Amino acid sequence: MRQYISSDSSKTFGEKPKAIQELINTALYILDTFGIPIEGTPRRLERMAIAFLASGDIKSLKELPKAKDLNSGFALKTRDIINYVNENFNENISSGSYDDIRRKDLKLLTIAEVVLQSSPNSATNDSTRGYSINPTYAELIRNFGKKDWEKSVKDKLKYIEPLSQKLKRERQISKVEVTLPSGGQLTFSAGEHNDLQKAIIEEFLPRYGFEAEVLYVGDTADKYLYLEKEKLEKLHFFEISHEELPDVIAYSNKKNWLYLIEAVHSSGPISEIRLLQLQKLTKGCKANIVYVTAFLNRPKFRQFIADIAWETEVWIADNPDHLVHFNGDKFLGPYKK
Repeated sequence: MRQYISSDSSKTFGEKPKAIQELINTALYILDTFGIPIEGTPRRLERMAIAFLASGDIKSLKELPKAKDLNSGFALKTRDIINYVNENFNENISSGSYDDIRRKDLKLLTIAEVVLQSSPNSATNDSTRGYSINPTYAELIRNFGKKDWEKSVKDKLKYIEPLSQKLKRERQISKVEVTLPSGGQLTFSAGEHNDLQKAIIEEFLPRYGFEAEVLYVGDTADKYLYLEKEKLEKLHFFEISHEELPDVIAYSNKKNWLYLIEAVHSSGPISEIRLLQLQKLTKGCKANIVYVTAFLNRPKFRQFIADIAWETEVWIADNPDHLVHFNGDKFLGPYKK
């Protein structure tokens, strides 16, 4: 059986007797098999496990066959759960932390209905509401350790979509799919900043990129979501690991232009200081540099207009066929000193 928490990963866990440590890891294994996402810090997993055990009145491995459920009339209020785990699991949780039991420790378990509320129609902050194991899951807990237990869980729960699968599906739905000029696909995490980066790649570059190829793009969740390191190195671009990378970098071989594009949602336009910084970093680059600040809409542009550096370009996603040129001696293109 997998060890979900080790003695050196959580101070409170390490201070517990070996029997309690084994019980907690067993509880996490059971919840994992039930389809509960086993994610978070070791302490968060520890808290979820002991709240689960308290909801079934399980204090030791020997009591798993005697797990109580809602049908048996057993239910603990959040304050009672604190008292239970403090007494039985070497905890010292403050009595004032009762709301954390509901909002954090039992959250996934109640969403998945592994743990049920004794009065589901009561107010959210009803202090008299108790929590107990769902009888369907309690039966499986009581049979834990028997031959082919995992198969019996799978058979019993075959019509119940696991919470881990539901959450995974929701995360996939919330992703932003992006098509590169080359025809390749990227998947961004959801968010306005990444919506803007999608627009830069799919709307700005086809209009103004002169067949530009995307060489780098970062995601709010993954700084190096897409990187053509060797191609950037051939252009003598600055160190790829540098923290000052712009949001999108694209190269037009047709023009020998390298586009450095900042996607501005809450901060980060190409200001005079940012321009000097990028010019210094790219002084050895073989390509001519085009500096672009992109915004989702004009109200956002107006918010930052005073910060935009001269000799740079501005593109606004909700007006994709137009550019704002900060200097009048030329339209889109690099400015050479």
